[in-house]
Amino acid sequence: MEFFYQIDSWILMWIQSLRQDWMTPFWKTITLLGNAGYIWILLTVYLLLRPQLQKIGATVLLALLFGALVTNVLFKPLFARIRPYEVIDGLVLLVNKQSDYSFPSGHSCAAFAAATVCWKMLPRPYGGSILLLAALMAFSRLYVGVHYPSDVLGGILIGTAAGLAAMKLIHGISRKKTLEKG
Repeated sequence: MEFFYQIDSWILMWIQSLRQDWMTPFWKTITLLGNAGYIWILLTVYLLLRPQLQKIGATVLLALLFGALVTNVLFKPLFARIRPYEVIDGLVLLVNKQSDYSFPSGHSCAAFAAATVCWKMLPRPYGGSILLLAALMAFSRLYVGVHYPSDVLGGILIGTAAGLAAMKLIHGISRKKTLEKG
């Protein structure tokens, strides 16, 4: 376990060494978009308000709910991992201290829950753009110093699984409705 902590810490300090004053506002803005899932909630509302995209919106909403339950209700209290800026000497925090535990990254989970659904269900230019935003958001959590790389990886994996599970469930419901009609 100590070995993984050392790798996590080394990667964070390496990322900190890459920081540039001109890049910091960009990364802080990207990370801010994910606070409380605002950008993903707005995306979901937009999709739900467009009749031809409502199924995608419902799937994104379900994926976000699955991810939030696993990440915030189950894993964060279970693992109770202290944030890296609390324990790594020399790590400079670029945003406000966070009020919850570190593992897994909720920002990364929400981003990849939404992005997985959008990547699979929207045309590539749109889905790809959302996937790119999710990747930027996940990296931003490292750049600003609030998560370990393993927190972000955990969030990405949980979010991706939540997206896939939501698609499977929505597909199953749609299929059942089609069979009942036919």
